[in-house]
Amino acid sequence: MQRVFSVGLGLATLLATGLVLQAASPYAQDGKGKDPTQEALDQIAALEVGKLDWPMWGGTTFRNNTPLGKNIPTEWDVDEGTNIKWKAELGSQTYGNAVIANGKVFIGTNNAAGYVSRYPWNDQIQTDLGVLLCFDEKDGQFLWQHSSPKLASGRVHDWPLQGICSAPYVDGDRLWFVSSRGEVVCCDTEGFHDGENDGPFKSEDNENKDEADVIWKYDMMGQLGSSQHNMCSCSVIGVGDVLFVNTSNGVDESHINIPAPNAPSFFAMNRDTGKVLWTDKSPGIRILHGQWSSPTYAELGGRAQVLFAGGDGYLYSFDPKGDGKGNSKLLWKFDTNPKESKWILGSRGRRNNIIATPVVYDGLVYVATGQDPEHGEGDGDLWCIDPTGEGDVSPTLGVDADGKPLEDVPRLQAVNADAGEKVIPNPNSKVVWHYDWFDADENDRKDFEELIHRSCGTVAIKNDLLYIADFSGLFHCLDAKKHTDGKATVYWTYDMFAAAWGSPLIVEDKVYIGDEDGDVAIFELSKEQKMIEEINMGNAVYSTPVVANNTMFISNKNTLYAISADGK
Repeated sequence: MQRVFSVGLGLATLLATGLVLQAASPYAQDGKGKDPTQEALDQIAALEVGKLDWPMWGGTTFRNNTPLGKNIPTEWDVDEGTNIKWKAELGSQTYGNAVIANGKVFIGTNNAAGYVSRYPWNDQIQTDLGVLLCFDEKDGQFLWQHSSPKLASGRVHDWPLQGICSAPYVDGDRLWFVSSRGEVVCCDTEGFHDGENDGPFKSEDNENKDEADVIWKYDMMGQLGSSQHNMCSCSVIGVGDVLFVNTSNGVDESHINIPAPNAPSFFAMNRDTGKVLWTDKSPGIRILHGQWSSPTYAELGGRAQVLFAGGDGYLYSFDPKGDGKGNSKLLWKFDTNPKESKWILGSRGRRNNIIATPVVYDGLVYVATGQDPEHGEGDGDLWCIDPTGEGDVSPTLGVDADGKPLEDVPRLQAVNADAGEKVIPNPNSKVVWHYDWFDADENDRKDFEELIHRSCGTVAIKNDLLYIADFSGLFHCLDAKKHTDGKATVYWTYDMFAAAWGSPLIVEDKVYIGDEDGDVAIFELSKEQKMIEEINMGNAVYSTPVVANNTMFISNKNTLYAISADGK
């Protein structure tokens, strides 16, 4: 399959020559009104993968989970085996999302399945690792495992049993992912099944066929000085021969100190060599907790942009080629938090991180706010942003008692009214619409089902219908475009009565969403609430359903299921 981008050309060269910005670019998102499923097909066709594969988190750099699929079941039974093509054992906790490319399925989990004999998991010995598993797509046969031993520093950097929480990015016979040890790792998708130890890294402990063939790896903690909080969870993206990565830099075990405020939070690197091209430390001392989002890339407003969600609640847009001197080049930034909100650990605080991945749809950017689920439930926000601005495009600005812009804004609260500080409208704002609540029963009271709560989830959008699940268990349906004076148009909410960690799947005019009780709810793609079915997966579903090659892949806490119409 012919690649759009030559491996030998850097992103800066591509941008300078105009190759990326040509009209036929699969990364263009300038309000053309194109169907997102067709956009996914176009972008996937530019990679060395199958035309119906799903080779990264969200499928494409737009991160909109809207694959093409036919005859995707709305009925299956994990106990009886109805419409179950195959199932594969995972670890005891699975937060990674499945990626499907070139006949293989990749997923992050922990080591409780015990596939590799030198890392046993049994009644006597339980070797805790972060693992990336590779299965055969046609029958679920285990092929190989990448193993990440736990960091000696413990749960502050590498939380027990959490495993690999990222999803890999695949192009051709190469795979890139972020490990639980804070490493960016490049692997051969064939492992050692091809009889070769590909390099330059050739120091694997062995060349057994059940273990990974590492091409190169880059230690973000050791080489960038970052200090991830609890885990790394960035699902990288690639454009040409450039990868974009979030380091997960955060606070220490006290939740007060930031041990590495000057370490990069976001960076670009060469995908073939691991060489860092530019870095950015924007949140710096204002990181609230951790930074667990993943980057998004698109051409918006006639310019290439890479979007990173910061641990300070800001969404940042950068020029993907940096400033040419090893630093980032900021295009715009957007504060997703109310200026007077406070960061308070637990459910009392109104100030949030961004854990969700930004999504690009029809030239606009969508992102929700949230916190570590360990902090409990709380209020959240969902934003639609016009990405054509410059500088600070937040909804509001903070000024002091004399009306002067605030400088050296404190980490825990941007504007303190008790000190005479004020919030004023931002004339440079690029808000399209905002959703925090809607008055469904018109009683002027904020009821539970009228609020969007903190969310770990990423939106999915098709036919101008936007869906998102929040951590409190509400599933929301909105209009992606229509609004009234900047206030979102909300069609309905549905209470799943269980926390939701994952994101929706839209396929074949149906919408799928899982929850912590293990239920997968299925709705018609409609502004009317029309539930088709609710199916229990036998264990908690923390991940997101995906579709590739007319098969749906759903993992619960400990098992990956391939689901197809005839179970074959």
